[in-house]
Amino acid sequence: MKRHKLLPLTETMHYILLALRSPLHGYAIMQEVETMSNGEVRIAAGTLYGAIENLLKYNWIILVPSDDPRRKVYRITDEGLEILEIEKRRFMHILSLYEGGFNDEKA
Repeated sequence: MKRHKLLPLTETMHYILLALRSPLHGYAIMQEVETMSNGEVRIAAGTLYGAIENLLKYNWIILVPSDDPRRKVYRITDEGLEILEIEKRRFMHILSLYEGGFNDEKA
């Protein structure tokens, strides 16, 4: 996959995509992000819906049928999962640098 202009993802985008591995509506996404981050990340509604708009635009998430017509429910797509995998590899590399697992022969 070619490098995408939204990469690297923001912290907010990471949490939203991770939360949407299961279908959720907007308020439930905000709650899940807060839970996943141990209360350290709270997404405002405007921020959430701006991010959702971008994620829908790039087909990283989709709307799914809901029992409640008043709520829009979203879930991650296969392409969104690929983006998470790209970002996971990037973070694993960074983590390896913290742990001294990368030898730079230029030093």
